[in-house]
Amino acid sequence: MYGDRMDLELHQMDLADPSHRAVILEFLTTNRFPFHVASAPDREAVQQRIDDGAFSSPEHAVLRVDIDGSLVGIVVLDDLDDDAPMIDVRLSERSRGRGIGTTLVRALADHVFAASPDVTRIEAQTRDDNVAMRKALLRNGWVQEAQYRRTWPVDGQASRDSVAYGILREDHLSGTTTPFSSDDLRRP
Repeated sequence: MYGDRMDLELHQMDLADPSHRAVILEFLTTNRFPFHVASAPDREAVQQRIDDGAFSSPEHAVLRVDIDGSLVGIVVLDDLDDDAPMIDVRLSERSRGRGIGTTLVRALADHVFAASPDVTRIEAQTRDDNVAMRKALLRNGWVQEAQYRRTWPVDGQASRDSVAYGILREDHLSGTTTPFSSDDLRRP
């Protein structure tokens, strides 16, 4: 277990660099991601996504996540041309369950808000059964803003709920959480 004692670093990846492309291909095809729509992407599918610009700027960025100099994850930042980008976190199988997620979510918010002064909020979506990610978001002041019932396809199973979270710049910087009121229309 790492907890807050880990030396976590985020490194911007450049997909024009063949060595960076190779790292992404290797990482995404040698790990399973049970809470993603494509839980075990093959090399051809990942290569096609790269070629189609799924990870390319200005709308997207890929960050390598290292702890103590070793690769433990990849983060894709989507919608960077908007004031509310979305994070997509993927930890290696061997790195899960070690307390990395909570530290990583905090570091990602630090990174995005520092690098993008026009960003007012950051968003994340995950499956309802991805308890570890949901706890990591909540521990960092993110607020559950929506739950979309049966919208997340799962291979060979019924669709799961997708749960949306967000954090406001001012909440992240102040360490507070602006409450979300969802029962406005239920009042008599």
